[in-house]
Amino acid sequence: MSRRSGRTQSQARARALALDPRLAIGIVLVVASIVGVVSLVATADDSIEVYAAASPLTPGDRVMSSDLVVRSVKLNESSEFYIARGELPAEGFIATRPIGAGELIPTSSLGSHEGLSLTAVVVSPQGGLAETVASGASVDVWASAEGDDGAYGPPGVIISSAVVVRLVENDSLVSSAGSSALELLVPRSRVARLLEAMANGDVLSVIPTNLPAKG
Repeated sequence: MSRRSGRTQSQARARALALDPRLAIGIVLVVASIVGVVSLVATADDSIEVYAAASPLTPGDRVMSSDLVVRSVKLNESSEFYIARGELPAEGFIATRPIGAGELIPTSSLGSHEGLSLTAVVVSPQGGLAETVASGASVDVWASAEGDDGAYGPPGVIISSAVVVRLVENDSLVSSAGSSALELLVPRSRVARLLEAMANGDVLSVIPTNLPAKG
């Protein structure tokens, strides 16, 4: 076979491949498959970036962006309950409940600086504590004062919606025998009233403001 004849056959085969519709269809199918896979992956990846605590946070802590880390997670319909990246107030926020290290920051745990002035006070209520009284729980503090006749008057709420920071161990100096002590986060405006009740020996009770629903 001559060189010219071989070159002619090669050119003929090249033209045949170029004009073969099956080749064109195959290329289109491959490209469509790649585009479909890329689109499917992009659609399935509905993760969003939200903030999480870099270290444990306690009620009353002032939290800035430097105290947080960003996590990419899939929350679906629950995304509205957490703080997305870029939604953190420039001045930070006040933590209103305990948040563990690595825990996502829920919107319900954010308190503003305006009008929020809290401090921690340890109290020793009488009569024990309900099982639901734990770190992060919201409680009311009731007080009953002793009258001149030695009888105690009707109790009344002196602190509303205080936040439980922690339960104090019974061997602590602030815990008396037969009673439980706990650290509460209370408004500074009510500290004087609480300390007065404690100094006067009023009977204090700590009552949960809400109970968990049971199925």
